[in-house]
Amino acid sequence: MESYKSEPHNIECGISTVYEKLSHLDVFQNMIDTNRDKLPPEALENLDKVRIEGDAIVINSPMGDVRLVVDHEKCVDPNRIVYTAEQTPIEFNMAIDLQPVDDDNTQLVAAMELDLPFFLKGMVGSQLGMAAEKFGEMLSMIPYNRL
Repeated sequence: MESYKSEPHNIECGISTVYEKLSHLDVFQNMIDTNRDKLPPEALENLDKVRIEGDAIVINSPMGDVRLVVDHEKCVDPNRIVYTAEQTPIEFNMAIDLQPVDDDNTQLVAAMELDLPFFLKGMVGSQLGMAAEKFGEMLSMIPYNRL
């Protein structure tokens, strides 16, 4: 399985709080619903392509909906959260690795883990690396202490 990782990102929040929020997605749906009118138009446009259903994130893509479910068997409290794609042609995970820096700071690395055929690696590898970086950046901007 290939892994495309983001650079490490610092989050000004303790590791247990970050883990709790990222492994229970209903918190994010409540935050989105509460703050929808305060979000910029480009954020709303992206949010219209994503919905949260229980323990799953559903992303509307050109190929149809992609459903990523919290894979509790692969999660390691408080250091790793794994979302596994359902009903996709290739095995695909989005993983979040967390390490404590101190009591009030956590280092986050986001990764996209895929079982790609050899001939596709060269064609999409750089795009997957950029996607992992954007995923990590997005996760580092969330105000975990205020959720």
